[in-house]
Amino acid sequence: MTRIDLPEARWVKSSHSTDGGNCVEFAPEFTATHGIVPVRDSKDPHGPALMFTANGFAAFVAAAKSGRFGEI
Repeated sequence: MTRIDLPEARWVKSSHSTDGGNCVEFAPEFTATHGIVPVRDSKDPHGPALMFTANGFAAFVAAAKSGRFGEI
């Protein structure tokens, strides 16, 4: 298993995040270098991150947009 150094990641906030609301960030550069997309809660930057494959992340985004996880 390859160790991925997330503290050095450049995190990007979701365009659907609101000021002070539910915020999701992802680190897109890891897709090209590691084939994964780390995702975290911006309110807890030192907390855990979910790791998706590129296809898994695309499916996650599509499900969120469709309302599968509730209202955004």
